[in-house]
Amino acid sequence: MILVIKSGGEAALAEWRALFGEYAPQLDVRWWDDPTVPAAEVGYALVWEPQPGRLAGYPNLRLVCSSGAGVDHITADPTWPRHLPLVRMAEPENAQRMGEYVALAALALLRDAKRIAVAQASGSWDYFEPPRTAPETRAGVLGLGHLGRHSAKMLRDIGFVTAGWSATRKFIPDIESFCGDAELERFLARTDILVCLLPQTPQTAGILCARSLALLPAGAGVVNVGRGAHLVVPDLLAALDSGHLGGAVLDVFDAEPLAPGDPLWRHPKVIVTPHLASSASRRARARYVAAVIAAFERGADLPNLFDPARGY
Repeated sequence: MILVIKSGGEAALAEWRALFGEYAPQLDVRWWDDPTVPAAEVGYALVWEPQPGRLAGYPNLRLVCSSGAGVDHITADPTWPRHLPLVRMAEPENAQRMGEYVALAALALLRDAKRIAVAQASGSWDYFEPPRTAPETRAGVLGLGHLGRHSAKMLRDIGFVTAGWSATRKFIPDIESFCGDAELERFLARTDILVCLLPQTPQTAGILCARSLALLPAGAGVVNVGRGAHLVVPDLLAALDSGHLGGAVLDVFDAEPLAPGDPLWRHPKVIVTPHLASSASRRARARYVAAVIAAFERGADLPNLFDPARGY
């Protein structure tokens, strides 16, 4: 059975083959754009941003795995085979890396790392004292799925007073749970550092807008590691420039790479990172996908299945 891969560029194929040789030696691992691949023999696909129409061109495809945590890069294709199981990447290493990034971002906002970096760049000895510590700061995570839950736990363990908001009630020790539209405003009002880790759906698009940002306490910080579509950038810039928000750490954007002239690059209260928060190693992803394929072949339940009704 052939596994086609579109992740990391064709130069990564040798590594993918070596890794699947360890974890799933029965698979014939081929590059996505290899013209010699017989379409009828492709049973599995591991992809990131596949060209529209390509997945539908494999008549015997059995399972699709996303190379990242999101699947919107697949479901945006109107022809993707909706009858097939679509599995999100939720390998433990993804969650660990995301938690590390979220912890770093929250501490950067807490200690005003951007101010420190600006002072170093200008050669200025800008001494200041942070106004509070983590146990005096309320962190809130929007989205308590695989990545959000782990990130919330890491924030809690650092000492932040941590809460989370999700569509349904979650039960995590020492993390207050808010759920549903009725509790969103109360969640935002108690959050000094807001972390967005929601999936991209029509309901979550633009959730970080003027109205929601205004509900945060004065001086609050925002971390967006969900999707670029969650954030209305002009509303964020207005809230930063007015002084209502104290800072932002952004890892995802509507258009990537972020354009050189984008005002986010130069804003004194914004830290920009190039969508690097939670990219697991190829070894971790190969191990995960091999386990998913093995589960599929023995008829077992699959982890982290995309649910069209929920949109994630």
